[in-house]
Amino acid sequence: MIRSRRVCIRSPRMSSLLSCGSKSMDSHNSTKEADKVETDPLVYVGREEDIKRSQRVIASVNGREVVVFYYEKKFYALDSRCYHAGGPLQLADIEDINGQPCIICPWHKYKITLATGEGLYQEVDPTEPSATPKWKSKGVKQKIHRVIVDNGNVYVTPPDLSVSFDSDFYADKYKKTGGSIEKK
Repeated sequence: MIRSRRVCIRSPRMSSLLSCGSKSMDSHNSTKEADKVETDPLVYVGREEDIKRSQRVIASVNGREVVVFYYEKKFYALDSRCYHAGGPLQLADIEDINGQPCIICPWHKYKITLATGEGLYQEVDPTEPSATPKWKSKGVKQKIHRVIVDNGNVYVTPPDLSVSFDSDFYADKYKKTGGSIEKK
């Protein structure tokens, strides 16, 4: 039996809970067979049509708060707290920067690519004050998560904790405080 982990989902634009529970991907097998097969690492986060309609949803993936975005016919998932100061990325606007979809943190306007988690900044050359600033990468700052759509359901892979990113600090802090991060 292949199972996913328990997850609770709520829409960031509404305070109500959309769903809560575990989703079995294959309920045909007996309990004895379940003991022989490892648990599937996919975590159910919602129905495809619901996420497309709301364009974003927050889910708890193995205790870590993740935001799933639907933008220009693609799904993206990343840690829900900004790597810079813990801003709530579920409230972020999305803009195209150099042909890449990016979220703009609502607290300090940090730009983060949805596909890679890279932090972006505009480079200014002080020797050429008239030159147009160029967008540059700070490197990957925000942990991203793989999204899989299967049979109308959306799943996210749990985070790879063997690789560390700046957003891990606020993901862990948020988990420990139960969501009470104040804007600084």
